Amino acid sequence: MKFITDFHIHSKYSRATSPKTDLENLDKWAKIKGIQVLGTGDFTHPEWFKELKEKLEPVEDGLFKLKSTRTVLVETTRFVLTSEISCIYSKGGRVRKVHIIVFAPSFEVVEKINTQLGWIGNLKSDGRPILGLDSKELAKIVLNISKDCLIVPAHCMTPWFGIFGSKSGFDSIEECFENYSKYIYAIESGLSADPAMLWRIPDGRNLTIISNSDAHSPAKLGREANVFEGDELSYNSIINAIKNERGRISPIIGRSPSSPGSLSLIYTIEFHPEEGKYHYDGHRNCGISLSPLESKKYNNICPHCGKPLTIGVLNRVEELADKPEGFRPEGAIPFKSLVPLEEIIAESLGCNTGTKRVEAEYKNLIEKFGQEFKILLDISKTDLESATLSEIAEGIMRVREGKVYVEPGFDGVFGKVRIFSKAEQRKLPNQKTLF
Repeated sequence: MKFITDFHIHSKYSRATSPKTDLENLDKWAKIKGIQVLGTGDFTHPEWFKELKEKLEPVEDGLFKLKSTRTVLVETTRFVLTSEISCIYSKGGRVRKVHIIVFAPSFEVVEKINTQLGWIGNLKSDGRPILGLDSKELAKIVLNISKDCLIVPAHCMTPWFGIFGSKSGFDSIEECFENYSKYIYAIESGLSADPAMLWRIPDGRNLTIISNSDAHSPAKLGREANVFEGDELSYNSIINAIKNERGRISPIIGRSPSSPGSLSLIYTIEFHPEEGKYHYDGHRNCGISLSPLESKKYNNICPHCGKPLTIGVLNRVEELADKPEGFRPEGAIPFKSLVPLEEIIAESLGCNTGTKRVEAEYKNLIEKFGQEFKILLDISKTDLESATLSEIAEGIMRVREGKVYVEPGFDGVFGKVRIFSKAEQRKLPNQKTLF
């Protein structure tokens, strides 16, 4: 059995999220995308946690489904209890801002976590609460409540809120978590980094790399995801697969052999990291975007306003790396870089996402083939051409083969992925003349 997971998302109770981000719409879009196991997100928020308890029921151990869903077949969306927490505190003479994903095995464990965290900060203020709490202390609280919980630093390279971020992060897992480092089994790549970048960093080789969408609306589910394979579907099998993969990659951490029927993380699905908001260095207000080499020429100072640049992920990787670009550790979990189907359709039609033409063609493809990931990963070009325009079929194949052009994002500005050359794009309105 092979299935896709997306653990890090947000509910309608988080800031800057769609009001449609409720359980029913999350369940609906997980099916459209082809995601079998979805994180709940935001379990620390009292109102969202109340909805989770009212609307979800247990299926396999530690996994849940909507009560309104009649079937318990494999196709039914499973939910796993997760939440992102923002730790902002002073350490080593600097202000640190680290976002952390917490996985929990049961409602009972979540209730205990929420009780203790509620003594520290206001959990009602945001689905992703801000706590004046050291990351190590958060790990201590959570793991003392249940050793079955999992602590994962979120979007690890993001400048402002990643554990390795240039603005408020650390240089290593041990510097951040100290004696609790041994309980950190994974990091999240985030939209602005991918495993190839993280393999150059010691912790990127010693930890399992997982990828998630950090979605703020249901339609954004699956921007990044994880693909598991095995016979057992449960909370513990998923967590153990993540823990075991760390041992498989790193020879310094022993790995006990996987038992028959257990799961393995076989690959991750990644955003093109250049498309992330913090890939290059730069200044959004000045319209300045620079590669690490260009930033070095300016001593990391904006040539327009004279203030320090926001140092992006690529530059920070260069700073922490002890391996050259292109290095791949033995036994590393592979990854595939994709572009969302709606974006492929929009560029193929020569129009913007969200238009009626794009929505109609997206719906057409989903009705014919069932799931977005199936379309992006598996459907042959011949079958695609029989169901849609040749330009769209060609766009899907180019993305699958990695034949894209990317303009890197910087300082909070998303990068831009182009599938067709500028010459081809000029011909797109005349669909019959392009190919």
